[in-house]
Amino acid sequence: MQTGFPIARPGQVIGLLGGSFDPAHGGHVHITLQALARLGLDRLWWVVSPGNPLKLRGPAALDRRMAEARRLMRHPRVTVTDVEARLGTRHTADTLAALRARYLGVRFVWIMGADNLATFHHWDRWRDIMEGVPVAVLARPGQGLAALRSPAATIYRRFRVAPGAAQGLGLRAPPAWTFLTVPMHGASSSAIRAGGGWPAAPAPTPPPRGSAPPAP
Repeated sequence: MQTGFPIARPGQVIGLLGGSFDPAHGGHVHITLQALARLGLDRLWWVVSPGNPLKLRGPAALDRRMAEARRLMRHPRVTVTDVEARLGTRHTADTLAALRARYLGVRFVWIMGADNLATFHHWDRWRDIMEGVPVAVLARPGQGLAALRSPAATIYRRFRVAPGAAQGLGLRAPPAWTFLTVPMHGASSSAIRAGGGWPAAPAPTPPPRGSAPPAP
């Protein structure tokens, strides 16, 4: 394994919690501990992204977000990684494909919040994600209605795994997904930024007049 990439052995089940972590906060820790307890994971990686392709304004510098995440998340089975920047990927589908090719025999589980499931059908090659790895959706109480009515949840309804069987999710052949309700936690990256607790990222520089828009 190249320097800077997390270590994983064939047969292990690794949870992947991706995001900008701008900044990391107690809610991320809370979800991580819930996932470790309820999904039968050997380890969990925080995949700190270089930037979210769906957001116009970029996050704070990657090294600063990594440092804050590592300061906050201290657990022997959790690794904070910039693997997405090292792989040169920006979309989740590409990241998962690259990880599966690099870590042969390792089983990955993609972990996301209910708000992500509600808009999942807008993600790049979202069907490849659902059919490439098991997916765990973690939701706060009362948060699930829109998510469970979403196109992704509807199309893959028959592949949903009951919460009582979620411990073995990572060992199932995809598509396989579960929806877990977790206790409330009020922390929010956007609220922290709005309250001045984290430096705002600079606004993107507008392109010169008459230039072509960037390709998607």
